[in-house]
Amino acid sequence: MIPLHDDNPTERFPVVTVLLIAVCVMIFLYQSSLPDRRSELFVFEYGAIPALIFGHAALPDDFPTTIPASLTLFTSMFLHGGWMHLLGNMLYLWIFGNNIEDAMGHGKFIVFYVLCGILAALSHALTDPSSPIPMVGASGAISAVLGAYLLLYPRAHVLVWMMGLGIARVPAGIVLGMWFITQLLSGGMSVGTSGGGVAFFAHIGGFVAGMALVGLFKRPDVPFFAPGRHYRRWE
Repeated sequence: MIPLHDDNPTERFPVVTVLLIAVCVMIFLYQSSLPDRRSELFVFEYGAIPALIFGHAALPDDFPTTIPASLTLFTSMFLHGGWMHLLGNMLYLWIFGNNIEDAMGHGKFIVFYVLCGILAALSHALTDPSSPIPMVGASGAISAVLGAYLLLYPRAHVLVWMMGLGIARVPAGIVLGMWFITQLLSGGMSVGTSGGGVAFFAHIGGFVAGMALVGLFKRPDVPFFAPGRHYRRWE
């Protein structure tokens, strides 16, 4: 189920959402322009490596260490592992992030996004504190946006594409609820496995953090479980 658009317009231009997308794209373009070895070093330098964060290991001498390992919990959310990883994340951020930014205001939204992104990265790191594999991607922070959207606008509708069924208009509560269940199932199946892959527990941790913290960041006049400001009909 791939979301294409929601029917929940905003009152304010989503400056922060657009800036986050632009920064992620620019960093990915820079990373992609690097030679293979330098690109690998870039990921190890700015990706979140659990073993480094918790002091269980250190990078080899020929790897750069320009920032403390703890700061990679922040920098990692602006790196991506490939075009599909980037485009998928930015699609979700564009569709759902503008409404959450609108509900919080620009300043509170950036604090919410960064804080939840850090909590999401920690959620992943705590599942395997000795892992030497770097985690990159905005998925954890964006998962928090999805969790917040589920509580604020579950009755808004999302235009989605479903394999074998085509395009349909589905309540956001169903779209995001199914997404979260998929993360829980996938995370459960990934327990005990080694190697790279999707950081499902970052998604789960981010989603839960978003649901837990949205009440502290939203504007007082924005209710929970709102239907969305307006409905648009797709004919």
